[in-house]
Amino acid sequence: MRPAAAIAGFALAALALAVAGIALGPVPLGLGEVMAALGGTAEPRAQAIVAEIRAPRVALAAAVGGGLALSGTTLQGLLRNPLADPGLIGVTAGAALGAVASIVFADALLGTVPSVLRPWLLPAAAFAGAVATTALVFAIARRGGTTHAATLILAGVAINAIAFSVVGLMTYMSDDQELRDLTFWSMGGLGGATWRAAALATLCTLVAAAGLWRLARGLDLLQLGERAAWHAGLEVERVKRAAGLWSALAVGAGTAVAGPIGFIGLVAPHIARLCVGPSHRLVAPAAALIGAGLLLAADLGVRMIVPPAEPPVGLATSLIGGPFFLWLLLARMRRDA
Repeated sequence: MRPAAAIAGFALAALALAVAGIALGPVPLGLGEVMAALGGTAEPRAQAIVAEIRAPRVALAAAVGGGLALSGTTLQGLLRNPLADPGLIGVTAGAALGAVASIVFADALLGTVPSVLRPWLLPAAAFAGAVATTALVFAIARRGGTTHAATLILAGVAINAIAFSVVGLMTYMSDDQELRDLTFWSMGGLGGATWRAAALATLCTLVAAAGLWRLARGLDLLQLGERAAWHAGLEVERVKRAAGLWSALAVGAGTAVAGPIGFIGLVAPHIARLCVGPSHRLVAPAAALIGAGLLLAADLGVRMIVPPAEPPVGLATSLIGGPFFLWLLLARMRRDA
């Protein structure tokens, strides 16, 4: 299959899943009702369902899934590790730490925050945590003007352990309501989607995508090794710092508004490479569309299993990603044998 045809197919699949996400649910809607609601001419019930509940949820799922996939693509290329994902260097753990802190210490923080900014406290804390841990991991791995990939991974493992230990401590300190909020947030979900959250995630994903697109050639050169990439004229350290920054922006924003959602950043880049080849100029858009489609499909699945109940979408992506990860690992072991 030609790469352009594959990318077009992924785009059509994501669009079809988005339409299905708007049309299907406890109250099914016909395609005509969906189009009328999107145009603002539907009857009040259908208009409310589409405009206030399903459309922002679909937009949020597409933005978060695309951002996670882009980040996974970048980190796998940067670290030359096919098993890398956004959680590897502490981005997700940092976002979780910031979000949990904002929930547990909400009473103390809300008194110092203007009322207009209070709905943004949790997303802002999660995003700040993601950026801070990414910066810390890169600072630890930088020695003598060079960022070492192996040290970056090990530092990420250590930061993950520390961050989740602190999360556990704050969970222990929380009361019943805070514990309930923490439990549901930590599973990842799109049930609280709003147009503000969807707009924030979409904006951050688009900005990160533009930044990561400019790194595509550099990521291709890095597959030859850092020394070869440097001799080819690549500013290796600049590429590493930019990749970390844009990945933190994409993952931090998604985690801030939807909670930690696993395996999208691991699975989507591999499917993209199988279909369009290794070039990051092709892998990046293909992976973003696949990530958006996977999260749209997972969200649609959890909404349709036992309506009106909704299992957290983070559990669904783990059920998809876990077996895929095992298959990938076993396939690599067979290939290396």
